[in-house]
Amino acid sequence: MQQTRRHILEILKERKEATIDEIVTALSERIGKITAVTVRHHLEILRGDGLVAAPAVRRRSAPGRPQYVYALTERAADYFPNNYQGLALGLIDQMKSQLAPNQVSQILEGVADTMTDEAMVPDGPLEVRLDHAVNYLNNHGYTASWRHSDNGRLVLTVTNCPYEQVSCTNPELCKMDEKLIRGLTGARLQRMSWQLQDDESCSFLIEDNHK
Repeated sequence: MQQTRRHILEILKERKEATIDEIVTALSERIGKITAVTVRHHLEILRGDGLVAAPAVRRRSAPGRPQYVYALTERAADYFPNNYQGLALGLIDQMKSQLAPNQVSQILEGVADTMTDEAMVPDGPLEVRLDHAVNYLNNHGYTASWRHSDNGRLVLTVTNCPYEQVSCTNPELCKMDEKLIRGLTGARLQRMSWQLQDDESCSFLIEDNHK
């Protein structure tokens, strides 16, 4: 990422929100003199990338012109160091060391159920439910799509797993994902490919439970 925009993200991370003038002042301390026009240009690029939210009005304690502040979006969190993978691995290792396998499965199935409830699955034809499922998965770090196969059957494919580095040693997470997809689609699944077995993607034949 371009250095000035990286600095702007860091400033907004530190301050939670900031006006153009506040960003100009903070940037000037880091990289030297910079104009408000240039900062606005960088902010517009960051907004276009989905990393900075549209400006919001800051409430003032005294009369005067409203101040507009900028803040990071949730997506911007990916640009900062984190240890989510280490935390997830640690939690799963502790679960597996202290609980029976069926108890671990129950907990992960509960996670899938919670995500399904959060998704508010619509009624309607399977294709409508698949569209909704793909949208939900893609908004949660997966890269998913569905298609009609050559023989007319429905196939859902996932090419990116958001916790691939964790699931490679904990295939129980794959079972959790299968339950999630069943919940999102209201369908029966038949696994066709599996990234843990060196396939390029995880894919499933989808059969409608409503028929």
